[in-house]
Amino acid sequence: MTGRFADRSAVVTGGASGIGAATARQLSTEGASVLVVDVSEAGEALVAELRAAGGEATFLAGDVSREETWDRIAGRGPIDVVVSNAYTVEVAPAHETSLDSWNRQIGVSLTGTFLAARRLLPDLARTGGAMVITSSVHALVGLPGHPAYAAAKGGLTALTRQLAVEYGPAVRVNCVIPGPIMTPAWDRVDEEGRAGSVRATVLQRFGSPEEVASVISFLASSEASFVTGASLVVDGGWSIVKDSA
Repeated sequence: MTGRFADRSAVVTGGASGIGAATARQLSTEGASVLVVDVSEAGEALVAELRAAGGEATFLAGDVSREETWDRIAGRGPIDVVVSNAYTVEVAPAHETSLDSWNRQIGVSLTGTFLAARRLLPDLARTGGAMVITSSVHALVGLPGHPAYAAAKGGLTALTRQLAVEYGPAVRVNCVIPGPIMTPAWDRVDEEGRAGSVRATVLQRFGSPEEVASVISFLASSEASFVTGASLVVDGGWSIVKDSA
């Protein structure tokens, strides 16, 4: 296959659905050999889809907050692109968030990205590769019930800058900050809540996972060769508007 990622290998965590699955499809369409990592076996179906379309793809079931998962990933050979997208969220105010819940949310989003960096950035330095991290508008704006998730996502934007400084110029590290994107995470939100999010967005609609995937692919590609340490907001204007004077 030909494209921006021809003859390049990519790892996409949280790749079984939502933004991760859309990113895996985008990278595969553009020629990358894609390793989809997720705790959900739905990743198997996605890999079958990518292969049926002529792509090269593999699924690895694993928890990104555990070191052994990254040992298994690193053991598969040189990697050119890492998309750290896995997350988990449990909605509750801080005083009702258990320590286990806090650790679980921080572990998947923030520690998982640290482990990816520690294990794979030497590879990326050898291949002149790129890392793209998925943060969230929760890193910018406080929303009730998300203390651990917000802390993790805010930490990811800081970690992006730190990794870009420590591993440049050999490796570029950037992150995307998605806003209201129509993924399975919205299944728990009622129609009124969804309508409220649309009203609070400048473009007056939800974004699609594919719209975020296209930005991730850009940041991972040579077209973004002079972009590193950046946090690119992909939220349809959700974070720039208020309905009060």
